[in-house]
This record gives sequence, C-alpha cells and structure tokens, in this order.
Amino acid sequence: MKKKNIAILGSTGSVGTQALEVIKAFPELLEVSVLTASANADLLIAQAQEFKPKAVVIVCEDKYTQVKNALKSLEITVLSGEKGLEEVVQYDEIDMVLNAIVGSAGLRPTVKAIERKKDIALANKETLVVAGALMMDLVRQYDVAMLPVDSEHSAIFQCLVGEHANPLEKIYLTASGGPFRGKDRDFLTTVTKQQALKHPNWVMGAKITIDSASLMNKGLEVIEAKWLFDLDVEQIDVIVHPQSIIHSLVQFQDGSMKAQMGLPDMKLPIQNALTYPHRQPNSLERFDFMNYASLTFEEADKDTFRNLELAYQSIKDGGDRPCVLNAANEVAVAAFLADEISFLGMSDLIEATMCQQKKVANPSLEDLLAIDSETRVVARSLVK
Repeated sequence: MKKKNIAILGSTGSVGTQALEVIKAFPELLEVSVLTASANADLLIAQAQEFKPKAVVIVCEDKYTQVKNALKSLEITVLSGEKGLEEVVQYDEIDMVLNAIVGSAGLRPTVKAIERKKDIALANKETLVVAGALMMDLVRQYDVAMLPVDSEHSAIFQCLVGEHANPLEKIYLTASGGPFRGKDRDFLTTVTKQQALKHPNWVMGAKITIDSASLMNKGLEVIEAKWLFDLDVEQIDVIVHPQSIIHSLVQFQDGSMKAQMGLPDMKLPIQNALTYPHRQPNSLERFDFMNYASLTFEEADKDTFRNLELAYQSIKDGGDRPCVLNAANEVAVAAFLADEISFLGMSDLIEATMCQQKKVANPSLEDLLAIDSETRVVARSLVK
C-alpha cells in the first residue's frame, strides 16, 4: 500500500486528535501533510511540533502570530483564516483530506479539495446536510472517493463493499438513545446541560453530544445517508440500540441483512477511512460476545425527540430545508449551552426558524452559504 499524505482539517477536535493517534500507529502507511485548527493555537502548535507537517492553518487570525512565532524554527508554512483552509487542501502531495471541522466552515475547503481530485474522509456533517446534492455531483464529476468517518455511515459503507450489483431495500441507522433514552417530555422540561453532556457510550465534543441527546445527530445522519448512498428518505430508518455494538445495518431486496459490529471506538471508522481499501491490524480492544448477554433494539421516539422528525421533514421538503434546519440547530445548541433556552426549547426554536424562512428549491452553493448566514440571524432573533 502506497503511503498516503493526509490533510486533517480540525486536528485539535475529538476526531482530529484520534485521527492523529491512528496515523501515529501506521507510520509506514500514513503521513500528516497539513493540520488545521479553528482557535486552539496551543494544541495546534504541539501537534505541528510532533508531526512536522508541510503546513498548518489557524483559522482565528488573531492567533496567527502566536503560531507563526512558535513554529519559526521548523520548515512549516503557517497560514490563517478560511482562505488558508481553501489553499492548503489543494497542495499537490495531498492524497486525502480528512474534514473534521465542525460547522459550515467545512464546505468550501471540501469543494476545493474535490476539484483538485483529493479523496475525502468525511467527518463534517454539514458538507452533506447543507449541500448534499451539490457535493455528490462534484464527487461524481471529479471521480473521487467520499469515505464516511461517522461510525454509522462507515458501517453502512463497509456492509456495501462488494455489493455494488445488489440494490438496497433499506438501511437502519442505529442510535444509542443518548442520556435521555426512555424519558418523556415532562422529564425533559427540566434537564440541564450538565445532564445532556453525559453521553452513555461516546466521548465527543459539546455540540455533537447535545445533538446526540436531542436525536438531532441521528436526524443529520439520515440526511447524510440519503446523499452518501443515493437513497430515498423512506429507505432510511432509525432504531435505538443502547449497547452501541451494531453500528448500522443494510437490508437487500431479497430480505437478507448485513450488520457491522464492534466495540464503540471512533478510531476504527477513522482507520477504515484512512487506510481503505485495506484493513490493517491494530491493538484496539476486541468485542467479546460473552460480555453481552443481549443486544436490544427499540423504536426511536420521534414524538418526544422532535428534532428527528424535523430532520426527516426537511429532507422530504427538499431544497434549502436541510440547510435551514442545520443552521437553526447550531444556534439552538449554542443557546442551550448558554442557558438561554431549555432542552425542549431547541426543537421549538428550530421549527419556528424553518417556518419563517422561505423555501429555495434549487439553491447554488453561494445561495446555501447565504441562507446559512441568514438563518442564523433569524434564529438568534428568536432566542432574544
């Protein structure tokens, strides 16, 4: 296997730091070419000093001088701002871009990377939630691979290897249920952010952890799956699987099913994306059936966790609706974490914002970026 040069966008976040651990475990196969961070200059500097990439980007321009001075003794190009992100993904030596940026800032760099025929390892939900049709058109046009890093989409992808001639009937995305599985709306009226940030199975950043608690994370995954696997939304179901051992399932037209299983560890789907199509040996803990007396499944409660239903509705409505949903949700999560709205108030805010924004049926990328900004303004005004 030829060594791959990797650009990690969002190297200081949860996925980015775990990706660096994976790369460190396979020095003969993987090498870091680019590291980027939004504002965590200290960790970016430490990562650059250890991995010595060709370039780093600190998006927060106020911290450019700090990073530049810290790395001046090394032959590392230091860039800043969103333009810096767009520039580094186009470097000739890069084979794959791991997009682990949180938010819509991940869209433009993904487009630039695809246009330069870089394969994409995708952990940035907004790329497909906001602009799924446009992105997949580009993937086909430039004949690049879009490899999912989310554990659920990675599971579906792995189940489909070798099955290109066999149409899917349905897929099942599994959800842990988060910290509030089985709770009713009365209980959810008083939950705190401290409670919502305690995920039972995964260690993630604050935003994605709140999304998991509200089931919005699963709703966004439904939208991503629609585009990644070219499905109708009716072919995508969500089932709650508290043990998080089965990461998702596919069902073929003959009724047979495949599932991808394993202990919950993000390093495995990250490794799968970075080293595909080869599976490499690793030291990750192995699943033991004897430690699990049973694996259980429940129907997802869309009535209590309305974010999931709102996500389904957005993809049915089409056009810019998933973009509006996503932008409104980001504002809602930030407001909840700032104690400005309640847990259930997040769904109310998202729905109210979607009602206020007029639908755009066939938006361009520029349209979507403008709609994203406009939606945030509307949502923030509703918080106030």
